Amino acid sequence: MERTGPPARYSGLLAAFSAALLAAGTLVASAPAAGAADADLARNGGFEAGLDGWSCTGGSGAAVSTPVHSGTSALRATPAGGDNAKCSQTVTVKPDSTYTLSAWVQGSYVYLGAAGTGTTDVSTWTQSAGAWKQLTTTFRTGPATTSVSVYTHGWFGTPAYYADDLTLVGPGGDPVALPSVPAGLKAGAPTSSSVPLSWTAATGATGYHVYRGGTKVALVTGTSTTVTGLTASTAYSFQVAATNAAGESAKSAAVTATTTAGGGGGDAGLPAHALVGYLHSSFANGSGYTRMADVPASWDVINLAFGEPTSVTSGDIRFSLCPVTECPNVESEAEFKAAIKAKQAAGKKVLISIGGQNGQVQLSTTAARDAFVSSVSKIIDTYGLDGLDIDFEGHSLSLNTGDTDFRSPTSPVIVNLISAVKSLKAKYGSDFVLTMAPETFFVQLGYQYYGSGPWGGQDPRAGAYLPVIHALRDDLTLLHVQDYNSGSIMGLDNQYHSMGGADFHIAMTDMLLTGFPVAGDQAKVFPALRPEQVAFGLPASTQAGNGHTSPAEVTKALNCLTKKTDCGSYRTHGTWSGLRGLMTWSINWDRFNNWEFSKNFDAYFGG
Repeated sequence: MERTGPPARYSGLLAAFSAALLAAGTLVASAPAAGAADADLARNGGFEAGLDGWSCTGGSGAAVSTPVHSGTSALRATPAGGDNAKCSQTVTVKPDSTYTLSAWVQGSYVYLGAAGTGTTDVSTWTQSAGAWKQLTTTFRTGPATTSVSVYTHGWFGTPAYYADDLTLVGPGGDPVALPSVPAGLKAGAPTSSSVPLSWTAATGATGYHVYRGGTKVALVTGTSTTVTGLTASTAYSFQVAATNAAGESAKSAAVTATTTAGGGGGDAGLPAHALVGYLHSSFANGSGYTRMADVPASWDVINLAFGEPTSVTSGDIRFSLCPVTECPNVESEAEFKAAIKAKQAAGKKVLISIGGQNGQVQLSTTAARDAFVSSVSKIIDTYGLDGLDIDFEGHSLSLNTGDTDFRSPTSPVIVNLISAVKSLKAKYGSDFVLTMAPETFFVQLGYQYYGSGPWGGQDPRAGAYLPVIHALRDDLTLLHVQDYNSGSIMGLDNQYHSMGGADFHIAMTDMLLTGFPVAGDQAKVFPALRPEQVAFGLPASTQAGNGHTSPAEVTKALNCLTKKTDCGSYRTHGTWSGLRGLMTWSINWDRFNNWEFSKNFDAYFGG
């Protein structure tokens, strides 16, 4: 869903809006020169010191070496979802004084403005600047104004914009004192991978730096945050410092917190590194039918594809072996069950996978929820299975308008699925294996877009798996996102990544292991999963799906994620030797391809 410019319906509105503002004197395209005695008050306006002095929403900004207007650095900021990539700083000014704000910019729909002037806040913009263009506006401060916020921003869904050599020229205000030291730092209830923190507001502060073990890990404007990406059963020390235009205060007294040992999902008896494969058990396709007894020992988790509903909204799931007319070599029910027991005796896990491309499941009512629980339980009991794989695709999951917070979903199909899975987990206990196989559209796309968006009109399925994963993270054994049949997806580097090479798997997996703000909202951060909860999914052959990745490229991705080697241009936010492994569609297609996938990666993981 990459957008190369603002929605067409906004273009005419922007032009008309601009003309009206110019006529009213609110939007100023040029300005008179400042007085000779005035000074440039902007801090680090050339971005030569990185983002020092600047705060960019949604982690959208970065200092880059090209393109630049002058010097060696400039700002690049990338809008994402509902975030317009606003980068700002607070500047001390004098009351009843005139100021000239200028910057050189490049990109589509770049804005420059000042807020908190005490009179009329101003902004100016350029619709399209293929080369560097100077934007300038002026304003006068009110009788009690001692500080203003100057900013740049782009437009929603447009590519990155660039800014350089920003100046604010006018009489300097009275010197600003450093803010006081934050007090009352407290740690809330930790999870296995995150710790919530809160503190008392510091006098004179405009923002706060959060430190973990002496290393700065977050910049926030409020008095709380959640530090994510932590290791289970580990003690951490945290401090907070207040910031303003004068600099940073001393750090607060430290507080310590120890992450929990991990959720009830646990290992469920899986090896440290696992191969997960789907077995076409209920249908045939071009890969041919593979009997359960013929599945090689390389496969640690075998997902039976698929259990499907009697209707989209019934919640009544059925599973049966492929009919002999379609699969002449299908085994009998008794042979199938015996083969499952033999796999389990060898330490393998066999799950029922619900959904798939053709099995749309919408638990829109509590009756459908209850039918789902009872019918899935019947399948598990009939075949003596180890658990459940959720492979909801297509239109199974979507978010209702107004359902905007993944931490507290309200859409019935989401709420009922969470409730149903929790019921199954409670019924079968701690050994119950729970896995999920969402597409990137339902997970990583949530970094940019979530549901129908702040104005409506977006695809309501965007990011719709996030509330399910989050609510069940303490029960989740393994998440293996389908890194195939996918469009280009923006990573945490704010660049788009495409299927087929190591880079895509590295960027997509890094998002899960680092956590990310949903739709660019720093107040709604999807916390990192534990590395042992994460694998990534691939087609076993070129015939199995779009986005097939060669074994050499998959090996590079694994090396980067687990050893920090072979990373290419993408820089991960950590190294995760405990990454659980790989998933593939499918065991049947791997057999069709002479077992290339399982032979390569069973050997990689020391099988």
